[in-house]
Amino acid sequence: MDARVKPRRLEHEFDRVALALQGGGALGAYQAGAYAALFEQGVLPDWVVGVSIGAINAALIAGNPPERRIQAIDAFWHRITRFMPGQFALPDLPVSPAVTNWITASRNLMFGQPAFFKPRVPPPLFWPQDTEQALSYYDITPLRDTLLEFVDFDRLNDGPVRVSVGAVDIYNGNTHYFDTRERRLGPEHIMASGALPPGFPPVEVEGRWYWDGGLASNTPLDYIMHDTPRPDTLVFQIDLWPAKGEFPRNIIDVGERAKEIQYSSRTRLNSTQAVREMQLKRRVRKLLDRLRHEDEEADALMRELEADCAGGVATIVHLIYQARPYEHDSKDYNFGRRMMEEHWHSGEADVARVFRLPDLLEKPTVEVGIRVVASDKVEGLGTRVKTDR
Repeated sequence: MDARVKPRRLEHEFDRVALALQGGGALGAYQAGAYAALFEQGVLPDWVVGVSIGAINAALIAGNPPERRIQAIDAFWHRITRFMPGQFALPDLPVSPAVTNWITASRNLMFGQPAFFKPRVPPPLFWPQDTEQALSYYDITPLRDTLLEFVDFDRLNDGPVRVSVGAVDIYNGNTHYFDTRERRLGPEHIMASGALPPGFPPVEVEGRWYWDGGLASNTPLDYIMHDTPRPDTLVFQIDLWPAKGEFPRNIIDVGERAKEIQYSSRTRLNSTQAVREMQLKRRVRKLLDRLRHEDEEADALMRELEADCAGGVATIVHLIYQARPYEHDSKDYNFGRRMMEEHWHSGEADVARVFRLPDLLEKPTVEVGIRVVASDKVEGLGTRVKTDR
């Protein structure tokens, strides 16, 4: 896109637009493509919440002006999917996609990925205990330099887009969100969100150590829905792991399905609970409107209940990546150029399809509270042709 072209803004009736970006390593290119298509539709988010690779994509979005975002995201993903120093990727081999993916993923495991992570030499078992080198198989210092190249952290912190990234506190095992409403974020906060063990080392932030947020909860929707106060919100939830799947046929399928279940983080359950919670709050508000109270203690309790039940309506547009049959359990660490481009185009295609729905941006009534549009419920969305390409 020409940097001089001012992006248009999508017309809607919501007070804010939020992006919820799940973690999933190399699958994050799906989010990048989805956001490129959302940008073409005029979606300019007010708030981006991400976990792991979702945190990196969040930083790329908020850390660049709208007219340069897509170029920055595209350049980042091309940088981390090249194989050797220089601006090129290895050509595909004349074999099936499944074999090509296995070779590419194995290459990433052995040699790392320039501009992102590199293997420790010697491996961690040969380092003394209590050293950083003993805690992971890869060194992620290249990622810091790459983030500083593609993300303007002054803009990320001072610009109009709120950013929140989830990580896990190693000491208490709880999810912690680093939020620009509360602090200034730097590369270390983004890297902490994506520090998945045992591949990547923990990252120190403000005297505490953190691992990948996906260990505890890989889906940041809950953080958005429990924001206080919450205005009327349009949420684009872009997930990389489907909760639904087929019964495995072999040990490779077992590994893939186990990852999908683990990292989908009960995403459909979260949205269902959000709907039920909104319905309960609506009933409590109706009851409070009819109650009469005569003492100060009851008055104070009523005010507390009213505050607990505050929150605007929301529409959640839920996009879920559906892997191709030849990707298998290495899909989150296959940083090959071909698969990156396939993931990117899948994100673009799914957004294009969901925007064909005539009532997509409809604002729910107070009685409804929360409306969910899920891609796996829309004909033609979230499906992949089952072929060897």
